Amino acid sequence: MTSARPLPLAAVAVCAALTLSSCAGSAGAGGSSGSGAGEGFDYDADQSAVDQALADLEPVTLTYQPAAASPESIMAPAAYAYQEYIEERSGGKITLELVWGQAIAGYSEVDDALADGRLDLSYSLPIYNPTDYPSFDATASALSALPISPVRGEAIYNAVAGEIGWQSETLLDEYEAKGVTPLTPMVASGGYYPICSAEGNEPDDWQGRQIRVASTSHLNATQELGASPVSMEYVEVFEALQRGTVDCTFAQLLPSAESQLFDVAPHLSYSTDEASMASRAVGAELAGSSFETLPLAYQQIIFDAAQASYAGFVRIVADGNAESVRQVKEADGTIEQIDEETESIISDANTAELDRILDEGLLRDDVDARIDDSTEKWAAAADELGIEDQGDFESLDEWWEEGVLDFAPMGKRVYEETGLAHRPS
Repeated sequence: MTSARPLPLAAVAVCAALTLSSCAGSAGAGGSSGSGAGEGFDYDADQSAVDQALADLEPVTLTYQPAAASPESIMAPAAYAYQEYIEERSGGKITLELVWGQAIAGYSEVDDALADGRLDLSYSLPIYNPTDYPSFDATASALSALPISPVRGEAIYNAVAGEIGWQSETLLDEYEAKGVTPLTPMVASGGYYPICSAEGNEPDDWQGRQIRVASTSHLNATQELGASPVSMEYVEVFEALQRGTVDCTFAQLLPSAESQLFDVAPHLSYSTDEASMASRAVGAELAGSSFETLPLAYQQIIFDAAQASYAGFVRIVADGNAESVRQVKEADGTIEQIDEETESIISDANTAELDRILDEGLLRDDVDARIDDSTEKWAAAADELGIEDQGDFESLDEWWEEGVLDFAPMGKRVYEETGLAHRPS
């Protein structure tokens, strides 16, 4: 972390990076009275009270590495929404310096960069590191049965992922062990869809295909379809499809549209709301070791920005889904619902994966009941707030308009009911 002027020594100790026990206690268990120097403020305080709490604090500049590849990326608006919330709520005393395209640390080294201070805040992909984050991987797999749809489904899924993530003590312990602080412990990002270089999604079509998978939960479904799973980061997928190294990828549509994946694999299949392709709670918003050097009020502003993150992520995922449909059509590809028998195979594989997870004891025995309850609650909230799909998947590019739906009220509610209890205090 860098600052316009060095922070005074008195301003050293806060909580959100969960680097050691004092911070971990706050973010993981609802707050700790000694978590940061200086006075904080109530979550619902008006701006004048926030300004008063920050009056004697020195300005700081924090380095934030978002998911987006560039300022022009489809993903960039989520980063700007996050930046805007923090800078406005702090009255300009916190400046967020955005670093695009994982320029400081690739996803495999984000944790190290947060812990050693090269990054202050970052979007991360714990799903790529199941050995370090077995509870994250297990929870992501447990979420695979949630309904899927291009807008409403994304809003519900992200809410459920955030809630279940905060309920997982073992996951919070995993973050503590890595020296990072969860700001949003699980970000569902977008649904996974089969994207292939050739048509066909009936059972016989999958036999013998080489399919890139993004998480361990995809392995079982791939094998049950008679295909062979191949593990690689999404930045390598375009070339692999272009060269024929893989035939398909299970991928999120937002990064697929950004990387022009449909130029080489223009055949997209989608699930009904009864069976998703498998887990997709791949990401997290994390803070690093420098977080605990911030005054309490600064920590609270950054932590409260989770509500802006939610709204930003859901919005860009919906935008990316629509852009993907448009790109497939431009490439003269196909957009087809997954064959019913194929969906049944996937659904059975997901159920078997959940049974395995429960047998291994990585998650609480009631995780499936908690997921069902959370899904019902956030589906009702989405309905109440008017978040709905206004057409079918294949015409998504025609009926979805950026900015028509406001996800901010949903983001505020999700934060207040899931993350607020863990706010530094």
